[in-house]
Amino acid sequence: MSFVIKSTPERAAIWSALFAAHMPDQKIEIWPDIADPHSVEFLAAWVPPRDLEQTFPNLKVLFSVGAGVDQLDLSAVPAHVQVVRMIESGLTDGMVDYVRFSVLALHRGMLRYVAQQREQVWKAHPYVPASALTVGVMGLGQLGLPVVEAVRALGYGCRGWARSRRDIDGIPTFAGQEELDAFLGGTDILVCLLPLTAETTGLLARPLFSRLPRGAGLVHCGRGKQLVLDDLMAALDAGELGGAIVDVTDPEPLPPGHALWNRADVLITPHTASITQAETGGKSIVENLQRYRKGDPLKGLVDRTIGY
Repeated sequence: MSFVIKSTPERAAIWSALFAAHMPDQKIEIWPDIADPHSVEFLAAWVPPRDLEQTFPNLKVLFSVGAGVDQLDLSAVPAHVQVVRMIESGLTDGMVDYVRFSVLALHRGMLRYVAQQREQVWKAHPYVPASALTVGVMGLGQLGLPVVEAVRALGYGCRGWARSRRDIDGIPTFAGQEELDAFLGGTDILVCLLPLTAETTGLLARPLFSRLPRGAGLVHCGRGKQLVLDDLMAALDAGELGGAIVDVTDPEPLPPGHALWNRADVLITPHTASITQAETGGKSIVENLQRYRKGDPLKGLVDRTIGY
């Protein structure tokens, strides 16, 4: 019974040491050095090898090394293989930090000050208190709930939207397409943390932006295919949006020469809002495998019917 790690050498070394300390009886192999593919029952990877069923015919669990599974072709994963997304504190903490920074940067006009610095312009601009702004978070799952609580702690008004109903003490929540307009209409800074589905692909486009208060800000750290880049630039040019902080794009990386690179009202980061921390990520996988051995439900088990 082998556990294969298909990741960076640094992460593989840390995870191997964690297994040695906490599950010394578990055989660990580092891709692509596999002694017997038929003995492989567990695989941790960002993207698994092609022809997964032929490569590891006895695979039982596929662990994603990221918080999502959008990078996986789930149709190529055998139906009997359980797919598990990464749930670990480092991912959550990283996303909370990124959104806090982004909300504060948009609120206090930091993109404009960076542009002024390049032009050697010394000019102050007024701003409203945090309590006068409402931050709306789309996606109220493993990452969205801590983000809402962290933003509320900064003094902003908060609201949340999800496909299905979520109840958060003291925070208005909205559910489904029938409540999306009401959610957007009261959102001054929109944060997207949604998983990628057929319904969310292309969601961040001109029709949605036009339903936000004029001059609203956008923080996008969901998935690249959710954002229509041409619509983002058009909404910024029209004043529908006042600024955007974008961590994910389609395509990714953003091609050299793309018009978005040179916009003073957009900050681009290279898909770094939240990165799996090797130590805590490894501990999460070890604990999940221990749960598997005991017959307990796995944390982060993906519902294959909806893709997350």
